[in-house]
Amino acid sequence: MFVLVAPGQGAQTPGFLTPWLELPGAAERVSGWSDALGLDLAHYGTKADADEIRDTAVAQPLLVAAGLLSASALGSPAAFGAVAGHSVGEITAAAYAGVLSEADALSLVRTRGLAMAEAAAVAPTGMAAVLGGDRDVVVAHLEKLGLTPANINGAGQIVAAGTLEQIAALEADKPEGSIKVVALKVAGAFHTAHMAPAVATMEKAAQALTPADPALTYVSNKDGAVVTSGADVVARLVGQVAHPVRWDLCMETFAELGVTGIIELCPGGTLTGLAKRALKGVPNVALKTPDDLQKAAALLAEHAA
Repeated sequence: MFVLVAPGQGAQTPGFLTPWLELPGAAERVSGWSDALGLDLAHYGTKADADEIRDTAVAQPLLVAAGLLSASALGSPAAFGAVAGHSVGEITAAAYAGVLSEADALSLVRTRGLAMAEAAAVAPTGMAAVLGGDRDVVVAHLEKLGLTPANINGAGQIVAAGTLEQIAALEADKPEGSIKVVALKVAGAFHTAHMAPAVATMEKAAQALTPADPALTYVSNKDGAVVTSGADVVARLVGQVAHPVRWDLCMETFAELGVTGIIELCPGGTLTGLAKRALKGVPNVALKTPDDLQKAAALLAEHAA
């Protein structure tokens, strides 16, 4: 069984969308999405610098647009048995699974990005990845410093979130057994109580949606559960902005489902990197440029054979 995964915020890099716009019809699709959102996705994906695309209100719609573009280039969802996304990637996953239309997914992520950017502006906050160490020891250390384990990613990686002062304290005093602490290029303490104001905005936006039940097995960040109701998927998307991401539990579910391959949508690399360590022996392809589509097709064909 193949799993399609969509990366979250922080995966974007300057110019990453450029080669994807050369695919037939891609530039026109992105132009239409840009007009609908009031956001020049092509500019931000091709010409903007790292600081510009670090902006939460920009990064999130850009990532979902890139995910949708690369997903459509893969072809029919029938090749995949399950789908999941990390953080904002869950919206991409929901669209691919048929829970949301592309238009609704992009509208929702535009609302999400703006709401989370507004919440992040209340106080200087950030995130940092703790690499290595025992999970329980790391979590206890973060809580001692007043930080939230916002992303428990598995494969020896936990992302802490909190005020910049708390992040600085973590950098000066890393958990016992950990290898290093790496500050992330994000503009807020996502998936923590700092994002609570964004939840109300998301709840209001969700009322305008008419979700369908997933056409693929949909694995949720909240607890690694398989969600079969479209309404439940949307409810989880709403609460997710202030709730920790449990990607470790998602990968455990992939293993329980019998995963035989993983393909990560553009801009790929982060989630396949985690899978290489947590799901050893499972082949994977990260879609970074359209050239990687051939690798994905070959892997899918090999699996089908």
